Amino acid sequence: MDNIFLTDTLSDKELYLSMIGKTTDAILDAFNSSKAYTGPEPEELKKIIHMDSILPEKGIGFDAMFDLVKEKILPNMLRPSSTDYMPHLHSPALIESLSAEQIISAYNQSMDSWDQAPAATEIEVEVTKHLCKLYGYDDNADGVFTSGGSQSNQTAIILARDWFCNEILKHDVKKYGLPENYRKLRMYTSEISHFSMEKSAHILGLGYESVVKLPVDSRKKIDMDAFRKLLEKDIADGNIPFLAVATVGTTDFGSIDPIAEMKEICEKNNMWLHADAAYGSGVILSKEYSCRVADLMLCDSITVDFHKMFLLNISASAVLIKDGKDFDALTIHADYLNREEDEEDGYTNLVGKSLQTTRRFDALKVWTSFLMRGRNGWDEIISTSMKNAQYFHSVLVKDCGFAVVTEPEISSVVFRTVGKDLTGEENDEVNKKIRRILLHKHGIVVGQTISDERVCLKFTLLNPMVTSEKLDGLVSLIKKIAEEIRRAG
Repeated sequence: MDNIFLTDTLSDKELYLSMIGKTTDAILDAFNSSKAYTGPEPEELKKIIHMDSILPEKGIGFDAMFDLVKEKILPNMLRPSSTDYMPHLHSPALIESLSAEQIISAYNQSMDSWDQAPAATEIEVEVTKHLCKLYGYDDNADGVFTSGGSQSNQTAIILARDWFCNEILKHDVKKYGLPENYRKLRMYTSEISHFSMEKSAHILGLGYESVVKLPVDSRKKIDMDAFRKLLEKDIADGNIPFLAVATVGTTDFGSIDPIAEMKEICEKNNMWLHADAAYGSGVILSKEYSCRVADLMLCDSITVDFHKMFLLNISASAVLIKDGKDFDALTIHADYLNREEDEEDGYTNLVGKSLQTTRRFDALKVWTSFLMRGRNGWDEIISTSMKNAQYFHSVLVKDCGFAVVTEPEISSVVFRTVGKDLTGEENDEVNKKIRRILLHKHGIVVGQTISDERVCLKFTLLNPMVTSEKLDGLVSLIKKIAEEIRRAG
């Protein structure tokens, strides 16, 4: 079996170069439209993709296989780098992160032990140190990369639970499992927080009932008076508060919960404060707007996502912990992987901080993009996206044909078209149709969500290449489509 890996032999290098060259050419050829999506609707796409078998008795070789890739897949791929793409917290990928991904895939490092990823391990350690400093933590802090915001949140919730049980309840969860009164444990989070809160509670054996969903105010932030009252009631009922989660950039609205007020409550009640800043963590690099997330340093843990505002390719996330010793809750040693004797001699095995064993070298993407762009470059990227949201909001609120949910704090704008002669339900249907028409007739992908029981459209403006002229044109197009739908009845 010749030429199956990239090695130091000339023939392997030549084959790799040929395959990567053909792949690069095909990708460049497929970027033949400025639209976000030019593929068909679901049923037609299913027919295009379907094959009777993808495992023939005899392989068809690279060229024939890649012809199928060019025929079936590349023309129908989504293009998040298009300025017509704005539905989700799903960013375009900075061009240098594509270079980093090539290194990551070619070397295929596994981030669990030093002897599987020597330089990669040291880079991740270096990057997490700098991230902790960036968010205001001292030298006692630590962090680890994860698959995404959900896993970062889950990691933080596990550490919070173990810290609380060990330090406050004097019960060793790691050794003995959940305490007898575990059904009374409670964590508090916004009613519009990410679903990973409930999912984590389920995985931890606490159940959905342990998650107290706090009402939000008109700005979509946690109602602090309601938080205090619910907390007091839980304590009076014999429940055990152990954690509060501040969302720093809610998924739909980009709203930022009041961290300082939440910290006071947590300190008073011996609770851990976690910040789900998967969205809003990027704001720290904006000179003009960083004050909006300055209180992150008060939190005991922070979720940071780099495949959202930081514009790196999927996946890239991290969880930062104010007291790195709290990672001990996840540490277990195995003779075949992370031997204690090696760690005593200075070999760092990152598996001791991670829910995953095998992990990718995602820290490289942060390292390369931070160095390449610098603070000034990142300030321009982040600030531009936030200013775009402010501009778009200002246009919508002046137009009686639209209703806007709340002023953006980061870069998301949720709104709906409103026909005064239509009922709420009829307007809901108009907004649903607008999204589908934009997608399939114009190649423009926008989001849809619910606010106050009404269907809304959502622009998540992560792409700094979007201009005010572009936004003006989208407003005009949406108004035109809405009017056509209403006339058609």
